[in-house]
Amino acid sequence: MTSLKNPKFDDIRPYYEEEIPAAMKRIAASGPFNLMSSYVFPDRDVESVRELLSELSTVEEFQRKVMYEANRQIIAKTITEFSYSGMEKLSPSKNYLFVSNHRDIMLDASLLQNVFVDCGFDTSEITFGANLMSSPTVIDIGKSNKMFKVERCTGSTREFYLSSLHLSEYIRYTLLEKKQSVWIAQRNGRTKDGNDLTEPGLIKMFGMSRTDDKIASLSELNIVPVAVSYEWEPCDVLKVLELYESSKMAYVKKPGEDLNSILTGIVAFKGRVHFSVCDPIRPQELSKFRDLTLNNFNKEVASLIDKRIFREYRLWPNNFIAHDLLYATSEYRDRYTEAERKAFINHCHKLAKYEVDAPELLKEKFLGIYANPVDNCLLF
Repeated sequence: MTSLKNPKFDDIRPYYEEEIPAAMKRIAASGPFNLMSSYVFPDRDVESVRELLSELSTVEEFQRKVMYEANRQIIAKTITEFSYSGMEKLSPSKNYLFVSNHRDIMLDASLLQNVFVDCGFDTSEITFGANLMSSPTVIDIGKSNKMFKVERCTGSTREFYLSSLHLSEYIRYTLLEKKQSVWIAQRNGRTKDGNDLTEPGLIKMFGMSRTDDKIASLSELNIVPVAVSYEWEPCDVLKVLELYESSKMAYVKKPGEDLNSILTGIVAFKGRVHFSVCDPIRPQELSKFRDLTLNNFNKEVASLIDKRIFREYRLWPNNFIAHDLLYATSEYRDRYTEAERKAFINHCHKLAKYEVDAPELLKEKFLGIYANPVDNCLLF
């Protein structure tokens, strides 16, 4: 990891190497440590894990000896088949801006890091919502794991502009000067309804740190879309409850809701999970949009990323089952077995314990989480 430093970004950057030993001591002394230790290292006693942390002095050591193992446990305990494709499109000597669809708060980025390591690539820096920095321990783990803070600005237009510019400058600085890849979600917040759509505002933010040439500005970032596909959607019940409540009134998150979603995403059964690294966005593709206004340019680039993700998204039997159930057809009956259909319907029965005014609307929105990717992906 580079030792390059710029105090301009001290408010959002990950930890420097010399900050790691102190962070490890704080993590080892924290209240959640025993529980975390038993999950990540089930065959080791807590004191031996505490000793392991005391010996770590670099970001790479923490990632390889702790975070990599944490991801391995998640895969072993909650995933039946973990696969990936497309890494041959990339070069270990280059840095990329990975723009991913966003289905799980932590796992979309975290599990991908294991793919990078297994393929001989350096890990990437990762965006980390300020709203998720709920405790000193979470901050220490995140910033030791190459995560940098992204503010969700709710202030004035000028405050939002300055915050976006700061983030844009940091991403460009990380890619071009620190020589580190970056992972970022395609949108603000997880996809709740199964429609993976890139926010044009994200593309606008990328370009804010270089405005002289919009084609060159994005080209030098080496944008690579990433599609992650979960057989069983992380937090699907929690997501549909939020969707349902949002359809009735303005949704306000409850205290601890994000942390609950993180923990649920980690421990819940996910079945098969596939990561697809899509074709990088080429300068010649961007050049086709040169004559557009900046707003339309951003929309076209966002659409280009969407098409890549839709084309590479892996549809599972659950997606086709949900589509047939939602539209009361048997159009995709050849894509799943009767046993798979019964398993999915049984999963839907979890909704019955929630007392709502319109249970059919709740079920419709739930099916949409799984069914909407079918309509999106089969277009390409």
